[in-house]
Amino acid sequence: MAKIRNVAVQMDHVKSINIAGDSTFAMSLEAQNRGYKLFHYTPERLSMRDGKIYASVEPMILRDVKGDHFELDEPERVDLSTMDVVLLRQDPPFDMAYITSTHLLERIHPKTLVVNDPAWVRNSPEKIFVTEFADLMPKTLITRDPAEIRSFREEMGDIILKPLYGNGGAGVFHSTRDDRNLSSLLEMFGQMFREPFIAQQYLPDVRKGDKRIILVDGEPVGAINRVPAEHDARSNMHVGGRAEATELTPREQEICKRIGPALKERGFLLVGIDVIGDYMTEINVTSPTGIREVKRFGGADIASLLWDAIETKRA
Repeated sequence: MAKIRNVAVQMDHVKSINIAGDSTFAMSLEAQNRGYKLFHYTPERLSMRDGKIYASVEPMILRDVKGDHFELDEPERVDLSTMDVVLLRQDPPFDMAYITSTHLLERIHPKTLVVNDPAWVRNSPEKIFVTEFADLMPKTLITRDPAEIRSFREEMGDIILKPLYGNGGAGVFHSTRDDRNLSSLLEMFGQMFREPFIAQQYLPDVRKGDKRIILVDGEPVGAINRVPAEHDARSNMHVGGRAEATELTPREQEICKRIGPALKERGFLLVGIDVIGDYMTEINVTSPTGIREVKRFGGADIASLLWDAIETKRA
C-alpha cells in the first residue's frame, strides 16, 4: 500500500474557520492523528510554471481548542506533485477562480490524490449534477428568462429562487403565487449574476427539516437534520437553522442507492446531499459539510471513514 506522509489542504484560511462545525478541520485533524504531516495554503497561492503546479504552503499543526486551534510555520514553495494527498476544500462560490484551481490541480491528479477529483468537481456543479436524477428531485427550472420563471411560478404556486452557483443559503428566496416582488427580484438577480438562475417547486416539508446526508465513496455513512428558524425559509445552520439527530428513511436509502454508482464513477470520496421530504435538492461535491455535527449527535466518525477510503484509493 502506498503510504501517506504529506497532506496539503487547499482551504479558506484556517484562522477564519469555526472549528465546532467545520468539516475541513475534522478531516485535517484526523489526518494529523494518523501521523500525516499537514500543509496549509489558500487558493491564491497556487501557481503553474513549465507544466508544474506549485503552492506556497505552511506546515500546520491543529488542536481541537477553540481560540487556539492552529499553528502555522514559515511558508515554503513546494511542487504539489510531491504531496501524497491534496484536500480541495475551499468554500464556493463556484466561479472562474474555483474552476481555474480545478484545472491546475488536475495536472497532478491522480499521482497526487486530489479529494475530490478536480475534473469531476468542475464538471459536476451541485445544482446541475442533481438534474441527472430528475425523478428524485422537485420540479426545477434553470433559466434567465423572466417569462419562463413567471410561468413556472404560476404552475407551481410557491417557488424557491436562488443563484445557480451560490452556496450557504445566500440569495435564496421563497416567492409565493401572490408575491408582488418577483419582478424586482428578477431584476436584481439579472444585475448580480451573469449565469442562469434556478427556480424550484417549494416543498412545505422544509419546515420539518432539510436533511444533509453524507456519503463516503458512494455509500451513506451519516445524516443530520437541519430545521429552519421560524421566520426563515433557509435551513443552513450558519443562518439560524437548528441541527438535530436523524435516521435515514427508506426513501432516502433509495436515493443514496440510486446516486451511489455515479458518485463512485466520478471518484467522489466525500459528498453531501440535501433531501427535503421525499426529494433531493442538491449534490454537494465542492466542500461538503456536516461531519462534526453527525459525530456530535452520536453518529459515525466520518473523518475516520473518509481517511480509510483515501488510504484504500491510494493503494
